[in-house]
Amino acid sequence: VGARTERLAVALCRMRGAALKIGQMLSIQDENLIPPQIQQVLERVRHGADAMPRSQLETVLLQNLAPNWQDQLQTFEWDPIAAASIGQVHRGKLKTEAGGTDVVLKVQYPGVADSISSDVDNLMRLVRTTSMLPKGLYVENAVEVAKKELALECDYTYEAKAQLRYRDLVKACGDAHLNVPDVHLPLCGKRVLCTHFVKGIHLDEAATLSQEHRDFLGKLILDVTLKELFEWRFMQTDPNFSNFLYDPEERVLHLIDFGAAKEYPKPFVDEYMKMVHACASRDREGVLASSKTLGFLTGDESPVMMDAHCEAGFTVGLPFAAEGSYDFAASKGSLTGRVSQLGGRMVKHRLTPPPEEAYSLHRKLSGAFLACFKLKAKVPCRDMFLSIWNAKQQQQQQQQEEADTAS
Repeated sequence: VGARTERLAVALCRMRGAALKIGQMLSIQDENLIPPQIQQVLERVRHGADAMPRSQLETVLLQNLAPNWQDQLQTFEWDPIAAASIGQVHRGKLKTEAGGTDVVLKVQYPGVADSISSDVDNLMRLVRTTSMLPKGLYVENAVEVAKKELALECDYTYEAKAQLRYRDLVKACGDAHLNVPDVHLPLCGKRVLCTHFVKGIHLDEAATLSQEHRDFLGKLILDVTLKELFEWRFMQTDPNFSNFLYDPEERVLHLIDFGAAKEYPKPFVDEYMKMVHACASRDREGVLASSKTLGFLTGDESPVMMDAHCEAGFTVGLPFAAEGSYDFAASKGSLTGRVSQLGGRMVKHRLTPPPEEAYSLHRKLSGAFLACFKLKAKVPCRDMFLSIWNAKQQQQQQQQEEADTAS
């Protein structure tokens, strides 16, 4: 197995973007179902990317920007400061009348976009030879969704628009503790994205701050996640911890990387909200009804599957069920362990793959909870969810009354 795992690691590092995406897609269903050797390989891939040689970097920049692109910049650092899954990041400073504005340019590795489909297929062939993935994971469905998402993430023009849209939503909500950096469109193209530089620390480092700071940050992360889904219906679906940058001095959470931003249909969101409410209320009939409507269940499942599905929903819904602040540190082992146990049972008895929207949605929601676990935060999850739920119920009631009056 060692040699095959090593071969997989080398191949995955070459197909970094596709590899990380597939790893994400599979692990959100249940991390414990992915064999440990593949988990270790994915961890290596996350950190191991080769930087582009300068000549290659210059070519990508010239193909995507005006020939005189450098005239807009006071400075540009040719050495990357970071690697993204499908590109690398460079610092620069704009020439502006008010003095230089610090920016970052994300430049995509050449050929990534063209080889997505074949990379993903090759990867899955490799994964299948290295280990047995359980049938109930419905890998083929996850793979098709991954291909679509990756193709979109390779289009930095889409990402620029998504980031500006998200920036407007954050500004409109009026929370001074949230920020989305501005986009500098004259230095953007299909494979190059230029945004304002923001300073902050990653969640790993934020986990060493005071309890008060960590509670504040956990609440911010969960708050924006609930808003994205239930109010805006437009969500940044990549839960990678490096997409959160926290400035402890200003107490501002900067949100970055919008390649995986996605809009959700209203009927799906409304029904999903009902399901979350049913999970938090331990309402078995409500969970089963919403799960059928959304396509998680067919209605023909065995009692074993129905029980496991409801129990998993109740377990995941615990933070929204607990009165007062939910202590993520005290519950980590019990919550994640129980979900893994049930996940194994559900994989055996599942009759249908999850609905397409569920892949990105679950990934983000579990990512928000994992961030709170990492921060060991205490967060009033139930109050936060219920304030959105009650507002939505009021709104629907009002609309119904208006409709009745009109008729």
